[in-house]
Amino acid sequence: MKSVQQILSTKPVQVYAAASTDSVLDALKVMTEKNISALLIMDNDNLLGIFTERDYARKIVLHGKSSNTTPLSEAMTSNPITVSPADSIELCMELMTDKHIRHLPVMDGTKVAGMVSIGDVVKFIIADQKQTISQLESYINS
Repeated sequence: MKSVQQILSTKPVQVYAAASTDSVLDALKVMTEKNISALLIMDNDNLLGIFTERDYARKIVLHGKSSNTTPLSEAMTSNPITVSPADSIELCMELMTDKHIRHLPVMDGTKVAGMVSIGDVVKFIIADQKQTISQLESYINS
């Protein structure tokens, strides 16, 4: 069974995060600079939440709040659903589908080990299937 750790091993180690007291605008700037659509919200290495483009649309824009003055603590999704490096990729797919989410923080105990997106999962599954097909073709042709 393929694990979350296998996805993490193909990604850069860098995890982008902001403090809960940072403004929504500051978070959006980081997300734009890094070309990411979700940012972990952490205080003193503790995961508090996640802030996504969906959070921005639903909690800031639709409520007429100011991105300049609203802290991330008011816009983030608290206590996000997480996975561990040992969890299966199938579990990630189930969680993302059932909970309608696109990002899963990866926790190794109490430490953030990374984050996987729906794009990471799909890319990994496609590569894995290509490898399986190639192996089957080699077996059939030999």
